[in-house]
Amino acid sequence: MFRVALTCLMTLAVVSQATAADKTKKSTIKHSYSAAYVVQRPAVRVSCFPAKLQRILVHISKSTGHKLVITSGHRPHSGKSQHHHCHAADFRIPGVSEKKILAAARSAPGIGGVGRYCNGMVHVDIGPKRSWAHCRR
Repeated sequence: MFRVALTCLMTLAVVSQATAADKTKKSTIKHSYSAAYVVQRPAVRVSCFPAKLQRILVHISKSTGHKLVITSGHRPHSGKSQHHHCHAADFRIPGVSEKKILAAARSAPGIGGVGRYCNGMVHVDIGPKRSWAHCRR
């Protein structure tokens, strides 16, 4: 009887440790990220990015040799913007020249819009093909 009770306790201990280890692994993921980009803060929505936009971001990352820092993704209340449909991303790449970033963005297969802002941020989307430089002064 003692052996049966001991075996049950040992089995319970092993199962509990395995369950705790699984919970620990799941809870360490706090931010959305991929090999090509990270988000600036947890509130930046990128999980809805379509494959076409993700391929553009990967292309830019590979072309520049650096991860992008996504500052804005899906913004459901942004009117007619490509961000409203989760078809756009605003980002920066610390330590990489704006010229190199823009060249990489413009050469990305499937690129739609490419925009540049005075604060160093770059916009890419999968909408109609266009480009702009926008400074609010």
